Amino acid sequence: MSTSPVPSDGPRTAASLTLHLNHLGVRPGDTLLVHTSLRSLGWVCGGDQTVVRALLDAVGPAGTLVVPTQTMDNTDPSGWSDPPVPEAWWDTIRAESPAFDPAITPSAYMGRVPERVRTWPGAVRSAHPQTSFAALGPDAALLMHPHPLESALGENSPLARLEKSGAHVLLLGVGYDSCTAFHLAEYRVPRPRTAPTSCAVHTPDGDREWVTYTDVALDESDFPALGADFETTGAVTVGRVGSAAARLFPLARAVDFATTWLTRHRPH
Repeated sequence: MSTSPVPSDGPRTAASLTLHLNHLGVRPGDTLLVHTSLRSLGWVCGGDQTVVRALLDAVGPAGTLVVPTQTMDNTDPSGWSDPPVPEAWWDTIRAESPAFDPAITPSAYMGRVPERVRTWPGAVRSAHPQTSFAALGPDAALLMHPHPLESALGENSPLARLEKSGAHVLLLGVGYDSCTAFHLAEYRVPRPRTAPTSCAVHTPDGDREWVTYTDVALDESDFPALGADFETTGAVTVGRVGSAAARLFPLARAVDFATTWLTRHRPH
């Protein structure tokens, strides 16, 4: 379904963005998993800080705001392509890359809004060295922990707990290729494809080591087509926040639809 247009002339403020979020359907007390493009919102007074403030105001003190703070640069350099690095560097990277630390490792490629949430006072970050999330709000710790290595976005991850909590997904100026919720469905298809992946982690005694583990192979290449079909179900509220196209939908409905869709459309 679609909401009626919201005037968005002039610079964006925390108050105007909160009004747009409420108009879209974000309510006090919601748990909200947000994927954002700051640039898509237009000119925002205060930039990413204001966007986080607006999101927190929209869900209120009883709500919880969650963002992905993934660190997919903490992977084996042999698979890097954007940009690649010389093979002669690979052993050095494996030996010297810093171990993931939830408190200080930046989410360098996720955008300014997730990084602002990660560093916001009171933020709680999950412990996965590649697919962490960060949360603000009363349910943050409950949702973020635990996050074991072998369940990057699976049944023991924050994503699955968000599903059980009745969370909503907000795509703010980004497409369905950014919809992390669909990855949970990849764990639920029959015989999901798995692959090894490597990263730098802290050991229980505080040392650093390079580890390899096997998990479901994540692939978002068909998520735009999946999202377009999901949108025909009427589960998605479409509107605008600032200048950004915005989509709001229940996470559980998205995962249920995606599980059936992926089972039908992907070879097994």
